[in-house]
Amino acid sequence: MHTALFTGEEWDVLSKNLGLIHSNQRNLATTLHIQDLIIDPLQCENLLIELTPIIHSPSIKVTASLLSKRIAFLTTASCLYAMTIFDKGLNFSANNCYLDYNFNHRLWQSKMPLSDLTYICAPSDDRDEWRRNIIRQLFAENLTKLWQAFVNISKVNPRILWENTAVRVYLLYEKRMQNVQCLHVKQRIINDFNFLLDPKNFDLFNMDYNPLTRFNHTKTYIDSLDAEIRFRKSCCFYYQASDPIEYCSTCPLLHPRLKSKR
Repeated sequence: MHTALFTGEEWDVLSKNLGLIHSNQRNLATTLHIQDLIIDPLQCENLLIELTPIIHSPSIKVTASLLSKRIAFLTTASCLYAMTIFDKGLNFSANNCYLDYNFNHRLWQSKMPLSDLTYICAPSDDRDEWRRNIIRQLFAENLTKLWQAFVNISKVNPRILWENTAVRVYLLYEKRMQNVQCLHVKQRIINDFNFLLDPKNFDLFNMDYNPLTRFNHTKTYIDSLDAEIRFRKSCCFYYQASDPIEYCSTCPLLHPRLKSKR
């Protein structure tokens, strides 16, 4: 495994908390190469059809949304955490990634297998271009293409898949990274998050807009939680595959203003 340059503490975070593994550790029965799903519509369709009864989903459209939530977590978490906290850039292009769709006892058991775990440290003279390359590989060269494949096969609204992705990125920067104590890294968290949300960086997604910016809605203060919640604009359909019915904490169906209208 090409992890010699990660410290033990760094690798513990990436592997134990964020699911990163080398592809030679993958479960062959439940992993597919992401590039194959992008270029082969039949393989993508077969995956969604296979998973639909397993995750108790009513349709491949719901399956595509719920699977995208898991993929969005596994890809963005380890990629962006390594980039921002460790200043180490991993290759998350589709050619280097596998999709692990292991699901058991109503829970995702999947990991994030990469074929090549070597990374490039941030240069001292041009971190901006280094950062752009990492983000471009993750989105333009991976998730943008994969989400379009899901849309083509399942007819799910792409806004749902991108909001699933945006929510994962927001949680990563606004919560998971907030226990960092180093002031230098804290500033890097702010800078990288702002960069990801900058509407001018739409080219990194190979789209005509930045989808992470689109869903950065104003938060609503909830008295019972004593917290501000950024409610989603689209429903991810999680409630349709849960028994008994459950809703995500940011589900638009739980929004106080929407509930009062029903």
